[in-house]
Amino acid sequence: MKIIERTIYTDKIISFFDKGIIKVLTGQRRVGKSFLLKQLSESVEKSYPDANIILINKEFEKFRFIETEVELFAYINEHLSDSKKNYLFIDEIQDIVGFEHVLRSLQAEDKCDITCTGSNAKMLSSELSTYLSGRYIEFYIQSLSYQEFLLLNELENTDTSLKLFLTYGGLPYLSRLQLDEENVLEYLRNVFSTILLKDVVSREGIRNVAFLETLVGYIADNVGSLFSANNIHKYLKSQRVDISVSIILNYLRALSNAYIVHKVQRFDINGLKKFEISEKYYFEDLGLRNCQQNIDLSRDIHKLMENAIYNHLKLLGYEVYVGQMDKLEIDFVGIKKGQKIYVQSAYLITDEKIHEREFGNLLKIQDSYPKYVVTMDNFTSGGNFEGINNIHLKDFLCKNTF
Repeated sequence: MKIIERTIYTDKIISFFDKGIIKVLTGQRRVGKSFLLKQLSESVEKSYPDANIILINKEFEKFRFIETEVELFAYINEHLSDSKKNYLFIDEIQDIVGFEHVLRSLQAEDKCDITCTGSNAKMLSSELSTYLSGRYIEFYIQSLSYQEFLLLNELENTDTSLKLFLTYGGLPYLSRLQLDEENVLEYLRNVFSTILLKDVVSREGIRNVAFLETLVGYIADNVGSLFSANNIHKYLKSQRVDISVSIILNYLRALSNAYIVHKVQRFDINGLKKFEISEKYYFEDLGLRNCQQNIDLSRDIHKLMENAIYNHLKLLGYEVYVGQMDKLEIDFVGIKKGQKIYVQSAYLITDEKIHEREFGNLLKIQDSYPKYVVTMDNFTSGGNFEGINNIHLKDFLCKNTF
């Protein structure tokens, strides 16, 4: 199995070791958090050969008995060293009932340096925020970026490789399957079922599983489209299905808590305010989005392009919004440290009307922040039109700064 260093994460996380703060790696299951945790423990072992490392992985049979804070505290106390610096690593900590009490006690007594992973955002908004406010820092881990996908699968940056990424997504285990369509899709469907069962249905107490699956399909089919819970409610009523708006909102929130999808709000470019109604949803992983559908790149390429752009902007640390300017829409506004970037997505620039829509909207923004039109058009990309960059998607996804 080929191994790659995900330094975009490890460099940041390592800088917080021995600072008296708990490090929490969050993100969807199967995006590589467990492996990152192992890499971090190995980094500590290399830097401090005499350190005492306690690594608990809840997916291993030997740790299955640790179900509550009582078993967790007992195991840790048994393995703590009085004469060495202790480093504690716990994987999928949300599966241990009352874990937050243990972390608070260990952190308060400065018994060990703590790093853990979790696959549900609700854990942060409730357990951790309540008991460890100001004592932890979150690192959001995404599935493989396009550059990491190329590196792990030993591929060149070509149109063919890009289409593989847009089709199969970036779950690290795919490199073992050699991107064989039948095996990949079977794996993705199994992963999706596991995430839905463990991190949505079980953890959130979902009762109407059939509707949850229908909702996922609806989001997958409407990636990049503005909609609201009211829209979904009206659509369902037209199909003679009566689901309340409050239940739809709860299910959308549950999917977001499991990092399956991400909600993107609208942002008024002129008024610098956020809109509270109608938003877009994008999937954490393109492969998990596609395994819900019959994959058809010719039909879904616009949706997958937008999803890939959103994920890349998030990877680079931007807060991402849908831009609104009067009646015009800008696909993405990224904001980071007071700086902005504007991005339009267009599969091909085939005529003047498309050119005017994509470039014209950006030209109406009266500031000097970077503006991009991202396409998959090999004939037009690479140029510049009145200060607006026209760039191919495969090159946009390889940029680390703008």
